[in-house]
Amino acid sequence: MKIALPDTAGRRTDYVLTGTPIAAATLGKDPARVVYSAAHVVADPFTANDPSGRATVDWAKTMEFRRYLAGLGLGIAEAMDTAQRGMGLDSPGALELIRRTREELPDALVANGCGTDHLDPATVKSLDDVRRAYLEQAEAIQKLGGRLILMASRALVRVAKGPEDYLKVYSDVLAACDEPVILHWLGDMFDPQLANYWGDAAFEPAMQTALAVIDANAAKVDGIKISLLDKEKEVVMRRRLPAGVKMYTGDDFNYPELIEGDDAGFSHALLGIFDPLAPAAAYAVERLGEGDKAAFRATLDPTVPLARLIFRAPTQYYKTGVVFLAWLNGFQDHFVMLNGAQAMRPLPYFVEVFRLADQCGLLRDPEVAVTRMKTLLAVHGA
Repeated sequence: MKIALPDTAGRRTDYVLTGTPIAAATLGKDPARVVYSAAHVVADPFTANDPSGRATVDWAKTMEFRRYLAGLGLGIAEAMDTAQRGMGLDSPGALELIRRTREELPDALVANGCGTDHLDPATVKSLDDVRRAYLEQAEAIQKLGGRLILMASRALVRVAKGPEDYLKVYSDVLAACDEPVILHWLGDMFDPQLANYWGDAAFEPAMQTALAVIDANAAKVDGIKISLLDKEKEVVMRRRLPAGVKMYTGDDFNYPELIEGDDAGFSHALLGIFDPLAPAAAYAVERLGEGDKAAFRATLDPTVPLARLIFRAPTQYYKTGVVFLAWLNGFQDHFVMLNGAQAMRPLPYFVEVFRLADQCGLLRDPEVAVTRMKTLLAVHGA
């Protein structure tokens, strides 16, 4: 099967598909690593709302994709950055998403984003405002029976005067959590408004503050996800975590080696890239659990160039590549996103995502993918 793909000058060359779809696998109840896929949402293409207005979600297709992830044995990180949280999905929409996932998949492994995004950072005056906001969302999610991921707070960055303020707010919020939570350190490459999180621009002092929060509240912390796209920083912090506290990699550039680990430990996974890579993630971690590290790496290593392309700078627009692949793979009938985010990458990006997805076996029905790629090319005049 082939398709004529344009280069950056518009010259078209035949590309012959070579990939073989990844073998099916389902993770068991006690996998070698805890694996969460941060899942995207499907927009309703028929809404009359402007893209800049209130989000309209296609709930049926959004839930169908979550059933697919759960069917692979993957955990779901719900209402996170990959779901366009704060970039199209507001906090009432996030809570509705959490509620629906809880009702549809009561037995699935699900952790839910809890933040302060219902606040306007520009109007926040005090730590008490941030504390109340976290507690409001935590209470609402816990009333639904949901477990929490404490997301980084733009509002906290704005009002915190130093590391001690982070320790105060997090300790108060963690005291109100019913079960151990996952903390989330999201780098400013994903959200520029989170620069200097934990009270310092430098990694070492920021990490010390995060570790102080964990040490002071270890019984309430299941683990921490760091999304800094720097494997050395993750390993340094991983080796300094208290016993029983997990490191969840959020490194969409270096996940194979971080999940495999070394003699001193390994990372679990909570990754946006494990939305389009879901079948590869399930298959690879199943092989890892059987002791076949070579098969684990042989499955995931070829996906790294695709992940690095999807998450290239400006990194916050990685959701466009994630949803593009969901469309190519038939998980939705259109390539429309909340907030009009489908327009945030250029045509050559989509062409290369298509090529790389084929080459690592992530086009589950190549004929459908080719038909849809031709549709996108036509829209672009190619």
